[in-house]
Amino acid sequence: MTVLSGPLSVVGDNTRAKLISGTIFVWLLATVLLATVSPAQAQQPGKVFRVGFLDSSNAAGMAGLLDVFRQQLSKLGWIEGKNIAFEYRFAEQKNGRLPELAADLVRLKVDVIVVTGGGVPLAAKKATSTIPIVMASGSDPVASGLVASLARPGGNLTGLTSLNQELITKRLEVLKDAVPKLGRVGLLRPSTSGQLKEIRGAAQALKLKLEEIDTQPDVKGLESAFQAAKQKQVDAIMTATTRPFFAARKRIVELAGKYRLPAIYPEEGFVDEGGLMSYGADFDELYRKAAVYVDKILKGAKPADLPVQQATKFEFIINLKAAKQIGLKIPPNVLARADRVIK
Repeated sequence: MTVLSGPLSVVGDNTRAKLISGTIFVWLLATVLLATVSPAQAQQPGKVFRVGFLDSSNAAGMAGLLDVFRQQLSKLGWIEGKNIAFEYRFAEQKNGRLPELAADLVRLKVDVIVVTGGGVPLAAKKATSTIPIVMASGSDPVASGLVASLARPGGNLTGLTSLNQELITKRLEVLKDAVPKLGRVGLLRPSTSGQLKEIRGAAQALKLKLEEIDTQPDVKGLESAFQAAKQKQVDAIMTATTRPFFAARKRIVELAGKYRLPAIYPEEGFVDEGGLMSYGADFDELYRKAAVYVDKILKGAKPADLPVQQATKFEFIINLKAAKQIGLKIPPNVLARADRVIK
């Protein structure tokens, strides 16, 4: 026998209202909490994605750019040891090891491989046709046969290009403007380089004599290269854009000062070590964008659908301390063009 009086019936309605209100509140709270979870965490809870990194130089030489890369991933919600881990492989200036190191990353079944420039992307591409590959600072992937086109890469490789071949001509022009009566330029280059055609044509157009100096990026090789530059009576030097040269930038800058040779370099890192001038792409920006591509791929995007991006931010930096060290006076019109002047 159930008899509900008026007052008791009202209490029941209030209880139901409170229950419904409470349910809505819990649902809203859950929705808010889910919204605050990063996409990386929401995608596959508990999974730790593995990112391989392949480079022809060494860990010390790449430390700064790798910090930029990891910091950007952290901003995107990827926390090392929690939902992402890194596998680094460095060839230590021995390009013959690149295929072996690339194969090692493939055996580990990493989720994506990040590569630098030179022959590194090709080594990774030969090692796998399925694992996504992101170039952080490639040169010309179309000419190298790595992608079908910049807009539609196809396959498993995409990323960023630093436009090194195009910029090497610009560096030679800047060097001529900065060094009065420049007539002979020494080019430090590896035994094989894809940048020679452009710079030879530029040197001829600028009426400069180009002395090409085969250079090994170790202590003995660099010393021999600078001795050769002095013997050839060059007025200034420049380097081909390679990761091994970047890794050895501190020693290269020291030797340029020792032999009192004006120099222009392809990256800011050389000037940070005391070099005279640099003109090139902003590599920090390239590595941040590479991190964005890794983020997209780990969340399900396909490399074939991500266009290869060309560098859009460039910097011209002059170090007046280095100029003073070798007795060089930089013309005012060249100083005015610099994005940054170190005094």
